[in-house]
Amino acid sequence: MPTLSTVTVGTRLEERTHEPSMVSLFLYNAVIWNPHRIHFDESYTTQVEKHPGIVIDGPLQGDWLSQVVTAWLGDDGDLVELEYSNRRACYLGETLRAGGEVTAVDETGGTVTLEIYIKNADDQVIAPGRAVVRLPA
Repeated sequence: MPTLSTVTVGTRLEERTHEPSMVSLFLYNAVIWNPHRIHFDESYTTQVEKHPGIVIDGPLQGDWLSQVVTAWLGDDGDLVELEYSNRRACYLGETLRAGGEVTAVDETGGTVTLEIYIKNADDQVIAPGRAVVRLPA
């Protein structure tokens, strides 16, 4: 697991791949009490809302971003800040990747800043973000 003495600017987080299914999207939306039909009703999504397919939730992508950070941190680090923005829609059937890179190390404060992202199969960042973590010395 990373420590302040082993992390440098440019250190990359191991990417995590996500391929949500209709069942996983339905269950996710049930848990967060999100009734928006674009996440589970294909006829409504394509015919009424005019999307090309079932839309993958923005908050789910945020969860994937926090997971890629906390998996990298391990048990000894702390996620202090997390922010992200959904910039492009993505749809059921797409394979998405969550990852990131260290952009700053503050040894005095014991924190590391990360640029994080969700990328689509075309390697486009569809959800950029930033995280600040606290690491052990």
